[in-house]
Amino acid sequence: MGLLTSLKSSISRATSSLFTGSEPKRIGIYGPPNAGKTTLANRIARDWTGDAVGPESHVPHETRRARRKENVEIKRNGKSVTIDVVDTPGVTTKVDYNEFLEHDIEKEDAVRRSREATEGVAEAMHWLREDVDGVIYVLDSAEDPFTQVNTMLIGIIESQNLPVLIFANKIDLDDSNVQRIANAFPQHETVPLSALEGENMDEVYDKIAEYFG
Repeated sequence: MGLLTSLKSSISRATSSLFTGSEPKRIGIYGPPNAGKTTLANRIARDWTGDAVGPESHVPHETRRARRKENVEIKRNGKSVTIDVVDTPGVTTKVDYNEFLEHDIEKEDAVRRSREATEGVAEAMHWLREDVDGVIYVLDSAEDPFTQVNTMLIGIIESQNLPVLIFANKIDLDDSNVQRIANAFPQHETVPLSALEGENMDEVYDKIAEYFG
């Protein structure tokens, strides 16, 4: 058995042992800013409950506090899994208020937002270490996945023995490259999708039920 096959088998066994019982699993949606985490969280919540988790925006760090939609029941292929969808702030090494100024936000508001976003990143990291049962890691498939933040977060997730699915989002974009993400993190399964367009959501739900059910 090859090293990669062995590692995937170990992750699968860890997933099975973690998710026993009937309590809802708290699944954190993580990833860098503007990867489409809130769009995905809203897509999941609307599809299964009819309600959204929070507002979507092209402005970076619009999600500055973790938001939760509880008791989302997903039924796929005769299997049912109930999860709490947790939309977390985009994790980054630095939040610069100048990012907000580029979106015509006044300086005072930009400084406030950057402070809140920094606090939100700290909160997201706390949740990752203390308060989630599994992770959906969302990446923009049109961006380079080989970043310090992505490597760090995937490493932390693995050190916590948390089951993780990597979602390559924004496949509706012309410069999308799903294989680049799969190559970056070959030890985990990569699922392509467009949360905005609802493309490939059937497979998304199949994998959520398989990994977290």
